[in-house]
Amino acid sequence: MTQPSPLPDGSPAVAKNVVESARTFRLRMAVIDHEYEVALDMTRDRYGRTVHAGAATAARDRRGTAAVEAYTQHLAPHAEKLLEAARRALDELPSARHLAGWRAVLDGLDASAIEIRRALERPATGPSAERAQRAALWPHLTVWADHGSLASNLADQHRAQYHQAPLTPEEQQAWTEKAQAAQRRGELDLIESWYAADGQPVTLAYLVEDDDSTVVALHGDPGAPGWKVIGHHAHEWEAGKALPPAVPPGVLRPDVSRFNRPVPVPEVSVQELIRDVVEGHGAGDASNALLSAVQRGYHAGPMVRLQELLETSGQFAGALETVHGRQIAARLAALGRQIEFLAGEIEDAAEDLGATVAVLPPHRTPVLRVRSRPAVDTTPPTPPPRANTSARHR
Repeated sequence: MTQPSPLPDGSPAVAKNVVESARTFRLRMAVIDHEYEVALDMTRDRYGRTVHAGAATAARDRRGTAAVEAYTQHLAPHAEKLLEAARRALDELPSARHLAGWRAVLDGLDASAIEIRRALERPATGPSAERAQRAALWPHLTVWADHGSLASNLADQHRAQYHQAPLTPEEQQAWTEKAQAAQRRGELDLIESWYAADGQPVTLAYLVEDDDSTVVALHGDPGAPGWKVIGHHAHEWEAGKALPPAVPPGVLRPDVSRFNRPVPVPEVSVQELIRDVVEGHGAGDASNALLSAVQRGYHAGPMVRLQELLETSGQFAGALETVHGRQIAARLAALGRQIEFLAGEIEDAAEDLGATVAVLPPHRTPVLRVRSRPAVDTTPPTPPPRANTSARHR
């Protein structure tokens, strides 16, 4: 086998199939996960409770088998070389806050690859042993599905060829002043933002002047003073070639996995609560629906879930560590407090409604949707006579 030729900086090149192996495995795992969720939906009732445990177990077994096959096909031949290339690239990156975390992720991927290899070298015999082995392998497989793309991204740093001649201090000052003036006029339209390998943010924006637009690259937080222009380009494709590539973005919570989501809590939708009110007869029916909407705890109602959504979104906005992100986080926190106050008011009103012990009056009679058919031997009614109107001619 021919060894890949070294790159201009002296480091060995990384084969494309090695770089893409983790990404391909993640895509395959996404398909497997979707098929598993579809199968699980068939085992649940309308509230999300599992009612066919045997079918759910069979779906879980199929998922584990498919995941092992995907790893064997796409990652097993390349995992070791991929991690070597990723570590080599990591050692060459400039110092940044995220490097220690990335190194820990690579160590975790390496440990999982070793555990998977050991298990595959000792195949289990018998259904029970196979099920136990799949259950033991699943956390390691999902580690690669969730985070293997980081290794691919690092290994791909050597393959990415980009170059941008730096602006002179005079050019940088002139373009920065031009962009700041456009921002004050409301004509600096942000397009895309990412972080480079050195941990510095890069933002692309359209700078509009006299009905003409230029793509400029900004360094720093566009919502705070002190940002500057580091490049200008005719279009986004040119900017993508000239600027440092994006590194994987961060996560809001470090322990969250797409492939190990907790079992969803059974919940009642707002539509069902509305239907309960419409189909109800007594004040207690409407009261119970309202109380269900603001119920807290394990079976939290949609009003409480909305408050949780606002709280989590506020945490996300604050974690962006930008001026605008912190402002939006404060707005969402205020909205969450309003929802909490509103939920309390709804609970009070619901309890008062239930305390009325009233029912709908009988004169609110239903309207039948089905019209009665005439008897078979009944003569159909005579249609009304047509109005004798003369035909109009143009």
